[in-house]
Amino acid sequence: MIELEGVPELIDPVMVAAFEGWNDAGDAASGAVAHLDREWKGEVFAALDAEDYYDFQVNRPTVWLDNGVRKITWPTTRLSVVRIGGAKPRDLVLVRGIEPSMRWRSFCNELLGFAHELGVEMVVILGALLGDTPHTRPVPVSGVTSDPDLARTMHLEETKYEGPTGIVGVLQEACTHAGVPAVSLWAAVPHYVSQPPNPKATLALLNRLEDLIDVRIPLGELPEDARAWQLGVDQLAAEDSEVAEYVQTLEEARDTADLPEASGDAIAREFERYLRRRDPSADPGPAPGGDATYLRDPSPGRPRPRRSADPEEDPGETPDPPQA
Repeated sequence: MIELEGVPELIDPVMVAAFEGWNDAGDAASGAVAHLDREWKGEVFAALDAEDYYDFQVNRPTVWLDNGVRKITWPTTRLSVVRIGGAKPRDLVLVRGIEPSMRWRSFCNELLGFAHELGVEMVVILGALLGDTPHTRPVPVSGVTSDPDLARTMHLEETKYEGPTGIVGVLQEACTHAGVPAVSLWAAVPHYVSQPPNPKATLALLNRLEDLIDVRIPLGELPEDARAWQLGVDQLAAEDSEVAEYVQTLEEARDTADLPEASGDAIAREFERYLRRRDPSADPGPAPGGDATYLRDPSPGRPRPRRSADPEEDPGETPDPPQA
């Protein structure tokens, strides 16, 4: 672990993680964490040692020029902190990286060690899979957990998936065994338009995350990007009669399956989100006094910040919600 000091005492922290690779169809999940990091100006405070977890012939480093000086960026997983202002401020610990090539248990234990020391109250892992879902309908997002109590109190599904899994499933199970509340949010990406980015799926994950942790997330240009993406796919589908017919078949199947969702609960959830976004007092904005600065000294080898005393599924298939 390469550590940077300067992390303050955190307020009700939630860890939000996403990993590029098998669990990230359309880059929807990693795009969501990148959006949070960008909108709230996250500051990296730690990075996992790339040599411990990555095969550089699979995930190659990149060379770039900094004022004429050649530098190398190694594939790894980085942690940053953002502070959400507003009436009830809280912190998010953002974990953004690439699915590791090896030593997954050690990888998860290292992340959980940081979660413990930072006093993280819950871990939310974002994922995306390819599915038989039409691009013209709202993106389905499944919230799953291995914790029966958490499933009941937060209205989530208790995962029943059996089969191959990725780092999202492994990390969630590691959280469960460590006694850390953990939830996975999975967006379904249309398999016939799987190339990244997919801003519509990213937007759907952020909307669900917003409901789950009860914060208002600034969306910036993401809604417009999602509309432009759908319009572009509409145009491509219209140029191929077979694709257009297939999309229509998916639409009919989806509309039939979703009839029960036109319920009072579903309508109430959408109305509550609408009201939150109209309420100026709910604007998180930067923390009082400007953006919190978490980086102080980039020297490696510093001790970890102390904790406050107060306390899948195969991306090419479309079965039941994946292991989380």
